Amino acid sequence: MNGWEPVIGLEIHVQLKTRTKMFCRCENVWGEEPNTRTCPVCLAHPGTLPVPNKTAIEWTVKLGLALDCEIAERALFHRKNYFYPDLPKGYQISQYDVPLCSEGRFVVPGPDGDREIGIVRAHLEEDAAKTIHVGGAAGRIHGAEYSLVDFNRGGTPLVEIVAKPDVRSGEEARRFLQLLRQTVIELDISDAEMEKGSLRCDANVSVRKAGEEGYRTKTELKNMNSFKFVADGIAVEVERQIARYQAGEEVMQQTLHFDPQTGTIAPLRSKEEAHDYRYFPEPDLVAVAPPADMVERARAEIGELPAARIRRLEAEVDLDLAYGLVTSGRDALYARVPGDDRRAVANVLMNQLAAAGVDPAAVDGAELGRLVAARETIPRQTFLDALGASADPDFTADPYLAETTVSDAAALDPVIDGILAANPGQVEAYRGGKEGLLGFFVGQVMKETQGKADARVVNERLREKLNA
Repeated sequence: MNGWEPVIGLEIHVQLKTRTKMFCRCENVWGEEPNTRTCPVCLAHPGTLPVPNKTAIEWTVKLGLALDCEIAERALFHRKNYFYPDLPKGYQISQYDVPLCSEGRFVVPGPDGDREIGIVRAHLEEDAAKTIHVGGAAGRIHGAEYSLVDFNRGGTPLVEIVAKPDVRSGEEARRFLQLLRQTVIELDISDAEMEKGSLRCDANVSVRKAGEEGYRTKTELKNMNSFKFVADGIAVEVERQIARYQAGEEVMQQTLHFDPQTGTIAPLRSKEEAHDYRYFPEPDLVAVAPPADMVERARAEIGELPAARIRRLEAEVDLDLAYGLVTSGRDALYARVPGDDRRAVANVLMNQLAAAGVDPAAVDGAELGRLVAARETIPRQTFLDALGASADPDFTADPYLAETTVSDAAALDPVIDGILAANPGQVEAYRGGKEGLLGFFVGQVMKETQGKADARVVNERLREKLNA
């Protein structure tokens, strides 16, 4: 970074999967026909009044506890005033200076130790409706021919988590978001799927000289819909800001759009401040006072958090594998699979089993352990077929273990000799320095033996013969 330090604050929106919306009784569902889950309340008809969703309040408290937040004895809803086509009231019912949850922390394990990311607050609000941009690139507003509004999403419960500017890289932001998503899923309060919009993230980005106190002007990256895009967008914006400062220019406070296809940043609008929204307490709602017994009940429902499990598993595998197991939800299956080679178990779960697309919760851990232990002695395709069937009811590894690989060199040598004789040009090229052709020869042998040859023995015999 040439003496520069990124300063990144994240704002995460989590849509709660309650049965009904935040302030009305409309069903809270995803994927329905547009404008079929609406009522006079969420469409802001005159004379309608909001009624808070009790479950949404309880789930917000539970999330706040998982984020090690202080739970307010008395919280207020506020009106956040702004005009946009997807906001029928002309304001959003949100929380401002007296939120349900505040002053928390979230631990992110890293290669150099744990990083503690501060949480400013986690507050409850209603979501806006969804604006659908027709035409243009990837359904975005840039280049769209026109826009439509689907009010089904309007009024659904939304928790906004505001993190302190403690993140120092795009990669750290990605790890933070992966862990946070897994936490939300395990609390069973949201599907947290970015492609559906039930998890959304904005990043406030600035840079400063290493050792510099205070903060410089920040920009906000909006509407990034994957963890990779968040990390990439932050990296691009950090580079852009550093280049401007090094050229003697200033950074303007504005909202930006990152295009992952081109890797470029484009301005959307100037960035709003809190006073632009003219917050004031919602006059149609009383203060929220979470009962002490409800708070303690929610606290008791929180199990071991993902960050703690990563550190525990790191002792058996490595940090990257532990991250993968926990953030993919496969660590529960990992714990059920026997075997002394724990790294091998983890690798199978994160690679071949993940590629098979089976539900980890439906897999018999003991049977999978038998497959992992025998993975070097059964044909590769047999092993992959077994993994693909491992979530089937009454699955057993027995028929797959009955198939063994051909590892006898005396049986393989005639096949290998035939392959080399049939491909003299490739043999000459290999001996001329193109050692990458070894994979071609291995593939031909595996094809000839219908995948039953021991790949390790095939590699050894091929090298001996080709280097003779």
